Amino acid sequence: MICFVVFYQFTQQNLPACKPVLTPSWIVTTFLLMGVIFIPIGLVTLRTSHSVIEIVERYDTECIPEKFRGNKVSYIKDSTILKNCSLYLKVPKHMKAPIYIYYQLDNYYQNHRRYVKSRNDQQLLHGLKYNDTSSCQPEDSNNGLPIVPCGLIAWSLFNDTFKFIRESSELVVNRKNIAWKSDRNHKFGKQVYPFNFQNGTFIGGGSLDPSVPLSDQEDLIVWMRTAALPSFRKMYGRIEEDLDADDVIAVHLMNNYNTYSFGGKKKLVLSTSSWLGGKNDFLGVAYVFVGSSSIIISLVFMLLHVKNPR
Repeated sequence: MICFVVFYQFTQQNLPACKPVLTPSWIVTTFLLMGVIFIPIGLVTLRTSHSVIEIVERYDTECIPEKFRGNKVSYIKDSTILKNCSLYLKVPKHMKAPIYIYYQLDNYYQNHRRYVKSRNDQQLLHGLKYNDTSSCQPEDSNNGLPIVPCGLIAWSLFNDTFKFIRESSELVVNRKNIAWKSDRNHKFGKQVYPFNFQNGTFIGGGSLDPSVPLSDQEDLIVWMRTAALPSFRKMYGRIEEDLDADDVIAVHLMNNYNTYSFGGKKKLVLSTSSWLGGKNDFLGVAYVFVGSSSIIISLVFMLLHVKNPR
């Protein structure tokens, strides 16, 4: 009987309900409370972001010899010219380990539809056992043999290298565990090895060690996770020792990667981290903006209510 009554009330939309009355005092209190909560959260978030220390240095222009400044494309395409270059970075504040190393590319559209589709996830996982690689064209085969890994994303693998020197001793860079664990374990085969890779007429980017399985080629795994925006960072490694304020770090790099053909920029980034991750003011600014807007709205409603009471 009770079930029947409840069902009848439900079907007849006769259930008890609570409908708040939006009185001026209730609205003012709600917006004021939002402001009181959001602004402190935003300030804490901003302070945390500002505690992250970053060194950002653009190097694609600095690493061009003077006589090639007018024709950068011919410089980067000429394999007979050495691409070595040196930078000097001054540490502004004490940087506590681990210090994350990123390379940053600007004006590089990894989110282009044809570029994003130019890969084959089944081949990355199963290797030559999977034959349908039509989605990888034009980098699906070479000289009648399949390419592993196929596609334009793998073909354009970033291949600049960096070595860091402090006071004549080399800083050890940990290149392990820079890719997502889920990608290493579930998207790249442990028994899949590079085959016929970068053997064509046109070489896109870096090469791969044919004796190392794809699941251990972490540079490739990081690169294959395409970015949504034209300006992005990808992890290169970690320095697992502290850097002191005013330390001068010499960076010896190989400027191999061609961004000159499309007007791209290359930057080297050294960064510490916080409990919120890297340096990013957006979240803190958003909280402060919403909190401030809420307080302003509450004051406007309060003034309107005082001027025109109900």
